[in-house]
Amino acid sequence: MNQVIETLLKRKSVRAYENREIEPDVKAAVLKATLRAPTAGNMMLYSIIDVTDQRIKDRLAVTCDNQPFIARAPMVWIFLADYQRWNDYFLASDVASVCQQKNQPFRTPEEGDLFLACCDALIAAQNAVIAAESFGLGSCYIGDVIEQYETHKELLSLPQYVFPICMLVFGYPTQQQKNRLQTSRFDEKFIVFENEYRQLASTEFDEMFAERESQMPKGKAMEGIENFGQATYLRKFGSEFSVEMSRSARKWLKGWSGG
Repeated sequence: MNQVIETLLKRKSVRAYENREIEPDVKAAVLKATLRAPTAGNMMLYSIIDVTDQRIKDRLAVTCDNQPFIARAPMVWIFLADYQRWNDYFLASDVASVCQQKNQPFRTPEEGDLFLACCDALIAAQNAVIAAESFGLGSCYIGDVIEQYETHKELLSLPQYVFPICMLVFGYPTQQQKNRLQTSRFDEKFIVFENEYRQLASTEFDEMFAERESQMPKGKAMEGIENFGQATYLRKFGSEFSVEMSRSARKWLKGWSGG
């Protein structure tokens, strides 16, 4: 097994960090690797906010679903799907005039452009995760930065064509975190299909979720919950933070399209 594969297979999310700063040369190396991520048309349709202000970290720890470890993380990066930079460049280049000459409309970023920019940003984020892991740094994705549209837009000074698709927090893991077992993944037969998508049968779900069913907690908190699907719906999909994320996502999309 080569070192890259070993790093990928051993990686796990880390939410508790040593009280230790990340060395500047390590941070610089992680950033360099991040910026070499694959990107659509070599356009780099993303930006990164390096959050160094403790007051902003403290605020994000609250607005991102009350997760205190965010405030304690030595390094916090917010990855933004960013078409604002290119739109501004097109305007500065007077693209509208050449469009007029060629009798074609000058358009502004639309939904497809947003999705492409989100892909760029997430690919770069994953480069950062693996680069950090190679230096012994732990990391954790925070999707909750999509929530709280009004607050995060103002807090981070985000213009129209910028969307915060994810946040990453980094730090050296505590010994307890190093010793913590990895979470399991579903068997590939439930995830990888040949040539076309296939919906799973009920019996396949029984097999797919058997391990997680066996690990479900017992007791008063689980009263009325009969299976892992119900538990996951209530804890994740149907939760307040998930509903808020969808509300905010609609606002981000509406703002992007000028609505």
